[in-house]
Amino acid sequence: MRPDRRLPLDLGTVDVPSLYRDMALTRRLDAEAIALQRQGELGLWPSLFGQEAAQIGAGHALRDGDMVFPTYREHGVAWCRGLDPVALLGLFRGTTLGGWNPRQTDFNLYTLVIGAQTLHAVGYAMGVVRDETADGAAVLAFLGDGALSEGETNEAFIWAATQKLPVVFFCQNNQWAISAPFSVQSRVPVARRAAGFGFPGIRVDGNDVLACLAATRQALETARSGGGPTLVEAFTYRRNAHTTADDATRYRPAHEADEWAAKDPLSRLRVHLVDTGAVEEGFFDEVEDEARELAQRLRAGCRALPEPDPDAPFAHTYAEPTAELARQLGEYRSFLSPPDGNGVPA
Repeated sequence: MRPDRRLPLDLGTVDVPSLYRDMALTRRLDAEAIALQRQGELGLWPSLFGQEAAQIGAGHALRDGDMVFPTYREHGVAWCRGLDPVALLGLFRGTTLGGWNPRQTDFNLYTLVIGAQTLHAVGYAMGVVRDETADGAAVLAFLGDGALSEGETNEAFIWAATQKLPVVFFCQNNQWAISAPFSVQSRVPVARRAAGFGFPGIRVDGNDVLACLAATRQALETARSGGGPTLVEAFTYRRNAHTTADDATRYRPAHEADEWAAKDPLSRLRVHLVDTGAVEEGFFDEVEDEARELAQRLRAGCRALPEPDPDAPFAHTYAEPTAELARQLGEYRSFLSPPDGNGVPA
């Protein structure tokens, strides 16, 4: 598949140093979360190491009013949408079932069910089309290469195409769906899958933040102007395991990590900034100082997350509690505080 040289990008509209800063801080967020998990402060963490350019490039293409539907790994996009990164930790610490209000940042809750967020995005896009107050808004749905094998994703593609919905599907093809390589999921590149559903697909270097920004910006403009969906494939590589519960050395060859380390997105952008004289002396030191401050805030914020109210799952199941839920809540409270020998709850 030959590279597409037609992507327009006016660099006068791009704050390139800001792209580097956001990539660097997102990487530090990821590293600190892994450390917190290893210390027993988080139950699990899905790393994005190596995918920073794809996420920050896509995140910078968004406008106010655009809605994002993430998987469970879009920490960089969450950062771009202004989400407090401590809120991300709550889900993986077990103190929340989400941790934030999607309407405040136009960033939906993380979706752990593979591919389900694509249908949520399409449903939201249908609402955008029918809502006169949402004129000019677009929807950006993230997915991994593994989600392409899910029925929900294919259904979402069909609905988006047939109704010409303002949605962009952004696939971070990091080449491994846990232990399954992309080669066992498809005989063609991700971007070519779109043609079978009747809408365009484009493949970009997922480690080039400017290419990811350009492709996503163009696709979102197409969506806003009534041109329907686009599938963007960011060809990249997740250098860490699928999650902290996974051992990627059991199935991934060691040479892959070495090859992709040489294509590191932060190193590439740093070289560009230095060669073009786009940053002042001391810029990188300032970013590193900011990263250290972020790390300290994450460590303190994680440990300070409040314990959840045991009644919360029952209180928020329905708008109005039912008799059956009240019975179950009583049993649950008894389980948490069994009576002592005198029949008094502990």
